[in-house]
Amino acid sequence: MPDTNDIAAGARNLLLNCAEVQPGQRLLIIHEEPELGWYDVDAPSAVQSEAHALGIEATVIQVGAPGNGLRPDVETAMAQSDATVFFARIGDQERFGDRHLGKTHVVSYARTREALASSFGRVDHRALFDLKVAIDEILHTADRIEITCPRGTSVTGAVLPAIRDVRADVTIKRFPLGVAQPIDASGFSGRVALAHYLTPSGSRSYQPSYLALGNTVFANVDRGLITSLEGDPAIVEHVREHYGAVAGQFGIKPDVVHSWHAGFHPGCTYSDDASLNPDRWSNTIFNCPRFLHFHTCGDYAPGEICWMVLDPTVLVDGKPLWEAGLFKIGHFAQTRECADRWPDLEAAFDDLVREIGLNL
Repeated sequence: MPDTNDIAAGARNLLLNCAEVQPGQRLLIIHEEPELGWYDVDAPSAVQSEAHALGIEATVIQVGAPGNGLRPDVETAMAQSDATVFFARIGDQERFGDRHLGKTHVVSYARTREALASSFGRVDHRALFDLKVAIDEILHTADRIEITCPRGTSVTGAVLPAIRDVRADVTIKRFPLGVAQPIDASGFSGRVALAHYLTPSGSRSYQPSYLALGNTVFANVDRGLITSLEGDPAIVEHVREHYGAVAGQFGIKPDVVHSWHAGFHPGCTYSDDASLNPDRWSNTIFNCPRFLHFHTCGDYAPGEICWMVLDPTVLVDGKPLWEAGLFKIGHFAQTRECADRWPDLEAAFDDLVREIGLNL
């Protein structure tokens, strides 16, 4: 049972440091049915209670599993609120949209009271945003980026000069914040080791939502396009069928590698077995520094199928920003300055929890 003070601290971090809701404003909390296994009822209840304690008017609407659109009553409630917090997967589907511009929307990946009370929920959102900005600057101005992993990933490239100043990002806030802006993949080539599972990006709903991979398959990539697959012929065929089914359902291009980014939240962990729900697993653990993921299948953000790369090394002009799944906060001036400004952030990197849901 987490400490009630820690739960309250996580809730205040979400409300004040992320959503920036003010006393007297109207907050809508959209809560997914706990029976679906993604969110518990205690985390949104804690946020509602803390909001009331802060003088914020907070109401809750419960929703079911995500479709590919919002219920009319949810649309109306969002329009009538100053801010909306999603403890629901439909928040992920909203993160690249422009619905209700001028209002604050937050999607929470702290799905339980335990997650809200842990360092995942309590590390100051402002510190993580500061770190995100630093990482964005480092990656977007690099002349050469190299991505490798123990399974054989080897991809090189850089953000193309023509789009270096195009910093399109999500229009909904993430809580906790654990990834930087996606890096456009059109300037990257090489091979990516696909292992464990192909999982959805959360952009749209489809079934089956994931594909289990019995062995590693290699995807060869040329300037952001999948040119071929290598590996066990039967598994390769399953991968092709999965891509064909998803692309066919939405009328999108299956061979596109749209973008990538790596996790940097030191408190992100996953204690359940990934095999119980690979979709929920990847949709949570992507914030962890031990994972870098590519968005594929669709020439738009974020595509529909993710490649989860375990324990990446990311060299930026020859210097590691991630090294074997460790985020190297002290290796670049921009990130060192973040650590200096936010001592609790650096302390969190010294106290990593390594549970990631995989039996390795």
